[in-house]
Formats: sequence, C-alpha cells, structure tokens
Amino acid sequence: MESPIVITGMGMISPLGCGVKASWDRLLDCQSGISPITRFETDELPIRVAGAVPDLAADPEAGFDPERVADAKERRKMDLFSLYAMAAAEEALTQAAWMPSGDTEKMATATVIGTGIGGFPTITQAQNTLVTRGHRRLSPFTVPAFLANLAAGNVSIRYGFRGPVGCPVTACAAGLQAIGDGMRLIRSGEADVALVGGAESCIDSLALASFHAMKALSTEQDDPAGASRPFDQTRSGFVMGEGAGLLVIETLAHAEARGATPLAILSGYGTSADAHHIAAGPEDGSGAATAIRLALRMAGLSPQAIDHINAHATSTPVGDRAEIAALRNAFGEALAGIPISANKAAIGHLLGASGGVESIFSALSAMHDRLPPTLNLNQADDDMEDLDFVTGAARDQATQHVLCNGFGFGGVNAALIVSKV
Repeated sequence: MESPIVITGMGMISPLGCGVKASWDRLLDCQSGISPITRFETDELPIRVAGAVPDLAADPEAGFDPERVADAKERRKMDLFSLYAMAAAEEALTQAAWMPSGDTEKMATATVIGTGIGGFPTITQAQNTLVTRGHRRLSPFTVPAFLANLAAGNVSIRYGFRGPVGCPVTACAAGLQAIGDGMRLIRSGEADVALVGGAESCIDSLALASFHAMKALSTEQDDPAGASRPFDQTRSGFVMGEGAGLLVIETLAHAEARGATPLAILSGYGTSADAHHIAAGPEDGSGAATAIRLALRMAGLSPQAIDHINAHATSTPVGDRAEIAALRNAFGEALAGIPISANKAAIGHLLGASGGVESIFSALSAMHDRLPPTLNLNQADDDMEDLDFVTGAARDQATQHVLCNGFGFGGVNAALIVSKV
C-alpha cells in the first residue's frame, strides 16, 4: 500500500496578514482583508477596493515587510508575486524543517508554484516607461520579473532545490493544480519532497480595468468589507485579492523517517476541463463535478464522507450558481448535510494563489475541527436555501475530510481533498 502524501509545512501571505496563524485567526474572527486601494491613484477607475496584503504601516503585527524577504538589489529583479512566494516559502520550509544542504536531497525537491497572470504590474509599469521615457529606460530585469514561472524559479534558486520546477498558469485553478502536480511528482518517484501552491499580485490599474470590462468585478465601492458576497442574492462580482499560499508535501513514510510532523493528508485530487466556454462553466456543473468525483475516487471516499466544503465561490452571479450545480451533480442529496464555507468573502479572489491559500485553510479546518465563516452571506439564492452555509461565526465541528475547489477561465477545474492525520 502506498504511503499517503502529507503536508509538513505551510506558509501564507494574505490580505488578512502575513503568516498562517495571523490569517487563520482573523478569518475565524470574521475580519475582512478588503479595503480601499492606496497603492496607486484610483480617482479615474471604477474599481477602488481590493484585498491587498497589508504593509507594516497598516498592520504592525502581521504586515508584509519586503526587506525581510530580499535586499534592495534582489527586489529590483522581482515582481511582488515572487516576493510573496519567497515569504510563504520561508514559513512553510521552516515549519517542515526542510532546509537540505546535500545534493541528493536538493535534487529530490520539486518546486511547483502556480499563478494566474504572473507579474502583471511589471508589464504595466514597463509599458508606461516605454511610452513616456523611451526604450532605453527599461530595466533589463523586466522580463525575468514578469515571467509566470519566476516565483518558482526564484524560490528554487534561493534554496538550491534542483528537482523538477514548474508553474501551472491555469487561471484561478493554478494553485490547486500546482498541488496536484506536486503529488504526481512524488508518486512517480521524481521527487521526495515538493514545495507547492500559488502566488499572485494583480492589484494593478490595467488588471482591474480589464476584469471590470468583463463585468466580473464588484462595482460596489462604498463598503469594502461588504463588497464580496459569495452565494448571497445581492452578489455582484468578485473583489481582487493577492498573496501566496505554499505547502511542503511528502509521503508519510518520508516524513516519519526524517522526524517531521505530518499536519494533514492530501487524500484526493482531480482535475478536468469543461470544454464549454472561456469564462463560464456549463449550467449543470458537469465539468467541475468530474474533477470532484476524481478526487473522491483517488481518496477512496463516498460523497457522504466529506465533512466540509471550502468552495471556490468568487461571488459572481454565474460562477456561484455553476459551482452549486457542480456540487449537486457530484454529491446529490448528500450535499444538504455538508457545511459550506467561502473564504473569498474575507480575502477577495487571489486568482492563481487562491488554491494555495484556501487549501491551507482547508487543512486547518481538518486539523482544528473548526469551520471558517462566510462573511456577507445574508440571503442565499432561493434554490440554495436547503444548503448549510457557515455564516455569522466560526463553527466547531469534528472534521475528517475537507473538499477544496478551484475553477478557472478556459474551463479548467481542480478539486483537492484534505484529511485529518
């Protein structure tokens, strides 16, 4: 029998703060990480709120300090999404006590960090420099900074990880697909340990204007904390977020052999394509349901065995309905008895980093038997009233298996089942 794949380290940078504990505690406490944008002028933009990672000035306790991550020379070569990945990697690797110095262990360590867009702000800034100051003023690090695989590349360089390096660029499923890719690398014997997850930083004027042109973003700007309302009848679109969530994963046998502490089990993973539409799934949720069934099959679980669902739930009218259709398709009548949470109400939509961050929240639910609340959900759609949404406050509940979903443009679906050790 194969040794199960376990999580031995977790690292997070989120709009709720830097570090897994700060983000988790604040999520359980019903705090919101969504606030007015201060990083650039928004007077001419229809979108003025986002889930930005707080800096030290805004959050002395858990704010992001780029100087702790890299010196000024290094930072000139990196986009913010790479810096977030570097910070999350340090936390995860430290918890896992995985800092190999020998060639054998370095060659056996994979680095797979997904992203939806990569260094979008670097591209925007470079175009502005080209137009206003000319090509001679462009930085030679422009391309290395914005390339999507450079979060994984920078992390592997820093720690000398010489095993497989990868970067799914599959929109909002990228973080979960990175975890699934890492699981495959371990199962195939190409790696003994994998650092996996997602990173994103697209709070940028062009990114916001572009998503607004698709009518994907909430235009309600007067109440930032209330702007993201997954499953609520009044939901009007998602709120852009940013951050990184990374896991150190390995087999239980490998973890025990080196004295590492297993935190949770990655018991199932599935991925599929809708083959339907570039920005919307089929109304019956059949594509996403396939990914969920594949995850259940890998885990050897029936639908009734799932204790909690951490929904993708971006708070777009079409997307939330499609996810519920997928869940009904996969779970049938059992769905009504499974509590559902949506983290994006508190942190916004982290695009390619969502799967990494939300898989950590899913693991913590299994570890601590606590289900995070869904903010701003006051009245679900009429055809969702039979479902058990976790609202108002965190819920204490014995939790063995948690399903975490991630769906992206292009019809890509991913589902991960995280279980108690």
